Amino acid sequence: MSDAVRVAMWSGPRNISTAMMRAFENRPDTVVVDEPLYAAYLVRTGIDHPAREAVIASQPTELATAVAGLFAPVPSGCRVHYAKHMAHHVSRDMDLSWTLRCRNVLLIRDPGEVVASYVRARESCEPDDIGLPQQRWLLELWGEHHVAVPVLDAREFLRAPEAHLRWLCEWLGIPFTERMLSWPPGPRASDGVWAPHWYAAVWSSTGFKPWRPRQTILPDRYAAVAEACRPIYTALYAQRVRV
Repeated sequence: MSDAVRVAMWSGPRNISTAMMRAFENRPDTVVVDEPLYAAYLVRTGIDHPAREAVIASQPTELATAVAGLFAPVPSGCRVHYAKHMAHHVSRDMDLSWTLRCRNVLLIRDPGEVVASYVRARESCEPDDIGLPQQRWLLELWGEHHVAVPVLDAREFLRAPEAHLRWLCEWLGIPFTERMLSWPPGPRASDGVWAPHWYAAVWSSTGFKPWRPRQTILPDRYAAVAEACRPIYTALYAQRVRV
């Protein structure tokens, strides 16, 4: 177990997080886990999400149990354990010392784009729903422990996915492979049970799609959410990986 590289990719919803999971899963040396803290989050908060009961039935609902699973031995032949996390699945009052044992990475996206995509699947949306506030204090937590954490911006990444992946693999100390740039379309056994509600674009994809500007005209109540998160995004964006 000590030799495994345990990657924790912390994203908000409606980002390229599932595509990034696909890239790592297409490596021959990697096992992935999809949002392992989701059920515990739903039980703890009581929040209503699509497929709520199915998610709760599919995963440990005790945070300690879910976290223990992240440090189980990796399958034979694998060296990398990749966990796709949603930042809003954790809260400040939790003991998050376990994250210090991972190679943490933040994946951010413009909040206007996130909110516009999010509200197409779920009507309610507050700043904490899109993960940027949590990403900010997670980075502060890791900084207090002098843990270096790179920040990847989705727009910048999609403009140069290979260069970013090469940089990330070098930072992680694992070899880059071109298999990370493309994958077969369709669902995976590793996808969470919520996938039919959220993963249509990824299921139809075969690689990272080039970034394109999006027109995001939001009603006032949703625009307010995006603008509340914009200073956080701007600060994190300033720390992004540049390749």
